[in-house]
Amino acid sequence: MPTGVYPMAKQIGEMSRLAGDIKALLSTQKEMLHKAGLGYPPGVMDGLSNLRDTLERLHALVEKQEAEVSRLRALAETSSVINSSLNLTLVLNEVMDTIIHLTGAERGFLMLKDSQGELQFRVARNVERESLNSEASQISRTVVEQVANNGEPVVTTNAQADPRFSAQESVVGYNLRSIVCVPLKFRGQITGVIYVDNRIRTGLFTESERDLLAAFGNQAAIAIENARQFEEVSELKNLLDNVFTSMASGVITTDFQDQITLANRAASDILGRAVDDMVGRPLLSAPGFDEGFAGVVRRVKQERQAVVGHELRAILPDRGPLDWSLNVAPLKDGPGGAAGLAIVLDDLTEKKRLQGKFEVFKRMVPPAVINRLNPESLALGGTRKEVSIIFADIQGFTALSETLDPEVLIKVLNQYVGTAAEAMLLHEATVDKYVGDAVMAFFNAPDDQPDHALRAVRAAIRMRDDIFALHEVMEPQFRLSFRIAVHLGEAVVGLVGTQDRLDYTIIGDTVNTAKRLQENGLPGKVFLSDKSYERVKAHVRVNPLEPLHVKNRVQPVPVFELLDLIG
Repeated sequence: MPTGVYPMAKQIGEMSRLAGDIKALLSTQKEMLHKAGLGYPPGVMDGLSNLRDTLERLHALVEKQEAEVSRLRALAETSSVINSSLNLTLVLNEVMDTIIHLTGAERGFLMLKDSQGELQFRVARNVERESLNSEASQISRTVVEQVANNGEPVVTTNAQADPRFSAQESVVGYNLRSIVCVPLKFRGQITGVIYVDNRIRTGLFTESERDLLAAFGNQAAIAIENARQFEEVSELKNLLDNVFTSMASGVITTDFQDQITLANRAASDILGRAVDDMVGRPLLSAPGFDEGFAGVVRRVKQERQAVVGHELRAILPDRGPLDWSLNVAPLKDGPGGAAGLAIVLDDLTEKKRLQGKFEVFKRMVPPAVINRLNPESLALGGTRKEVSIIFADIQGFTALSETLDPEVLIKVLNQYVGTAAEAMLLHEATVDKYVGDAVMAFFNAPDDQPDHALRAVRAAIRMRDDIFALHEVMEPQFRLSFRIAVHLGEAVVGLVGTQDRLDYTIIGDTVNTAKRLQENGLPGKVFLSDKSYERVKAHVRVNPLEPLHVKNRVQPVPVFELLDLIG
């Protein structure tokens, strides 16, 4: 039989049996040779016996060595497999199946420490390469914790009789016998344990299995840690990819040649171009990026400093004018000192549109009302409180409107009502409404103003003086008369209208009285009701007038012409 066909132990075993067969054959021929006066040379039979005995001992030794070599070869092959894989589940299963095969164990368990340092089952397998459920994962916690704490491998040939463990409930209750447990160490830190046992056979494991398993554990620990770190990195990458994809801001990165290397979905939506159509193309070929933006790119690359909040007005053929805000920052150094750029792009078009509308809204609604608006608690209704009211209108405006072009008429009207409104806003009035050529404002709402009566007369005098000043710069034909009235009393202040159309205003008899006083006023004069006068008489000079008979009032209303402030 050619050498090398069978393992050496088997060949030596065959030689041992051949030596025994030769001795037996020679023994049967010994009598025949003796009768013929012949015999074997001295020591032949003893030599054959010694040869057979020597071969038998050598067979046992070589068989043991070959078994060890076979286990080491399997260990090396498995180490190669687990070190070439970054799939943590695959690595753990391969480690466990190899251990059970090499040791002859019935079951095997691999536990890893979690972030709190607690051991958690990661793999539980049996000799049939099947995963075990929690009910079958009954092990000696004493052995496991001892190895996890001191980092020293443990082997017992019969845990039932081992004085170290025989008293433990798990050993007795689970009928545990042969056990080997070794630590998994990575960079000097215990990261887990490998535990194998056999609940039937005693004397199955020796120090040889312990040392083999410990050596394998050192290799497995590295592979497991690499796989675990790869898994963590993969999870982090997936998280970052999800974040990158779901970001509302557009993100674009480029290489040192200004070629787009990465773009997220938001960038695609903002620029109106598919990601695949952008990646690999020059940055400045993207729609909307003008020469001004090209200058920003050059500056960032030269100065290696980020530019934040660069606003760009882009005009796209199918979308019209757009407002963008861009942050441009350099990436880490690369060839030539520049690895590329990171651009964060936000579409401000809708925001700008809403801001424009809000600016118009602010000119239509009193600032104090805007500051107090809370969309979540906006509701119709009002509260009763004391207010001071100013009414003013222009005399002769209707006749003038019949002779002027509408554009000119609006310009003249805005000059008058604008002057009146500015005088009232200067004293923090709430300008309620413009009705044709009339303006109405009130004080002490929505915010409390304890001096609201004095504020009202100051605003009225300022309005009167400003309109006189306006007349000096207007053409004579546009110098119209005006009437102003100030009144004080209770009114209901709040939101009036519907949920779709609201108006912050005041209602009540006080408003009507103020309006009637203004309608019965004298050109260029400020009328002050008796209630307002009582509050401010220490601060004003007035000219008493005849009480006015106004609509819907039985008794005439005492009034005063407001001349000036005292002091």
